[in-house]
Amino acid sequence: MRTTSNPVFKNLPKQEGGGYANFGSGVAGAGQFGQQFGNQYPNQYPQPYQQAPPTHRAMTIDDVVTKTGITLGVLALSAIIAYGLTTANTGLAPLFVIVGGLTGLVLVLIASFANKMDNPALVLGYAVAEGLFLGALSFMFTDITFGGAGGSTLIVQAVLGTFGVFAGMLVVYKTGAIRVTPRFTRMIVGALIGVVVLMLGNLIASFFIDGGLGLRDGGPLAIVFSLVCIAIAAFSFLLDFDAADQLIRAQAPEKAAWGVALGLTVTLVWLYVEILRLLSYFQND
Repeated sequence: MRTTSNPVFKNLPKQEGGGYANFGSGVAGAGQFGQQFGNQYPNQYPQPYQQAPPTHRAMTIDDVVTKTGITLGVLALSAIIAYGLTTANTGLAPLFVIVGGLTGLVLVLIASFANKMDNPALVLGYAVAEGLFLGALSFMFTDITFGGAGGSTLIVQAVLGTFGVFAGMLVVYKTGAIRVTPRFTRMIVGALIGVVVLMLGNLIASFFIDGGLGLRDGGPLAIVFSLVCIAIAAFSFLLDFDAADQLIRAQAPEKAAWGVALGLTVTLVWLYVEILRLLSYFQND
């Protein structure tokens, strides 16, 4: 049974068999997905539905691109503002990181567990919060006040690396070079759980041991761990693309594209942070 490592897509249907799909292509089982997605809107959509009702246009790849672009645009604007404010007042950096990070986490949890992935207010609110988080965190990683180095050049490198990985994985998905199979999904989900456990363990250990388990201290082990996290985030895009495909094939309503945008943004944020962290290790050497 195939699922996704991204919590925003947790309610997508399980599907037997392997393979990959191109955006918008039809496959067996799409009607089953339509039935499941339609359960979120019992008074609006038939169960199951093969076509969106006339008053509700079905989602397309253009909707996904547009909503994702809007979400990333809001995030980028928020990050630029946060970076500018922290440059003027370095004391704001820790505050923005904590408030932005926690607010973003809460909004993702609400979207995931309250079935509100398609709520544009939640999605754009997450973008604003994560923009504050990323802008301030980028400043802390690159400014000597917080022991960082590299300045804006390091940030540009991290941004280019993030979108380079995203574009590369999209090509991999579209060409079918790596097939999204149940086994592949289990491997990615298992790896994701593993790194989260290690991160938590390292955080707890840091309270008692200087540097914790050595996963974030800039040493050889930290570099390897960051590379592993980057690889897992990159492969998670394949699961996200496949989840978006299922929505399109099932002719989910147009507003479901907001949920896809949120899921992709969550993965992009994680990937950017890991790439920025990795680059900062080499700047500090």
